[in-house]
Amino acid sequence: MKKSLPFVSLMFVLILFFSCLSPALAADKFKVALVLPGKADDVSFNQAMYRGAMEYAELNPDLISLKVVEGVYDVADIDPTLRDYADAGYDVVIGHGYQFSEPVNTVAAQYPEVAFLLGCGVGYQPNSQIYDVQLEAGGYLMGVVAALATQSGKVGVIGGGEGSEITRGHEGFKAGAKFVNPDIDIQEVYTGDWNDTTGAYEAAIGMYDSGVDVIWHSGDGIGLGVVQAAEEKDLYVLGNVEDQVTLAPKNVLSGLQYEWGNALERIFTSIQDGTFIREGEKETIMINVMNGGLSMTELNDVKGWLTTDDIAVIEDVYAKLGENAIELPEVP
Repeated sequence: MKKSLPFVSLMFVLILFFSCLSPALAADKFKVALVLPGKADDVSFNQAMYRGAMEYAELNPDLISLKVVEGVYDVADIDPTLRDYADAGYDVVIGHGYQFSEPVNTVAAQYPEVAFLLGCGVGYQPNSQIYDVQLEAGGYLMGVVAALATQSGKVGVIGGGEGSEITRGHEGFKAGAKFVNPDIDIQEVYTGDWNDTTGAYEAAIGMYDSGVDVIWHSGDGIGLGVVQAAEEKDLYVLGNVEDQVTLAPKNVLSGLQYEWGNALERIFTSIQDGTFIREGEKETIMINVMNGGLSMTELNDVKGWLTTDDIAVIEDVYAKLGENAIELPEVP
């Protein structure tokens, strides 16, 4: 009859086994709070992040537990919300939007043990990380599509708050449109507020009435206003952030789609391996065409305004953006 394994030897085996587990499996889950400025079902900036975070959480159930907070838009509300979750013992707090910049930088400095993520913002702390989208590339592609599709030679672009990725996207749009037609008529409006649906609707109506027949918008609540105007005037709109064809199946020609999970994967890898918190300038975690974080939605040309040759140009530009083979405008 065989002897039982001595207790000390058994304990040694168990200790050795658990010490070989990955840090993610051996440690507790990271408590993550995602703070959104809008609704998680806005078919735009907030929904894309909600979808990306949920997908990442479902793929990594042993790594993170996720809490989602919606509708924290005003800067005066952002600071106390970030503090609430830092005080509640959350390991990672995500502020998704440019208006989170000052609050994230202020609060992060006071909670050095918490990791703060800032979407499309500015400013770094040792314990914070910015993630962003190369919207100048997406805007360039949308400019090419708009310039090839227009029948009037007039196109438009409507944004919310001026700054950050929005300005880069607009400059990209204008460069892409002029690549197709240097003399194209481009109208541009910033509403001053990403949630100004009414202002964006009125701006789009004004553009369409002036002869513009294709408009690209740069996301958030304003997009709903532009899509509504396109449907009312039965003209084309190009979407942004999420596939918006379901909002107006006869009028959304194409658009851009963001994969924020692409950025989250890289950021959480740095948190796990201990390289996240560090002094000095950090590189922004960028999603773009090259790394698959930014893509074009399917062309939905129900009006038949694009020729076979036009589509070939669009596909070529899209491929070159994926190879970083197009010079894009630089915006400070």
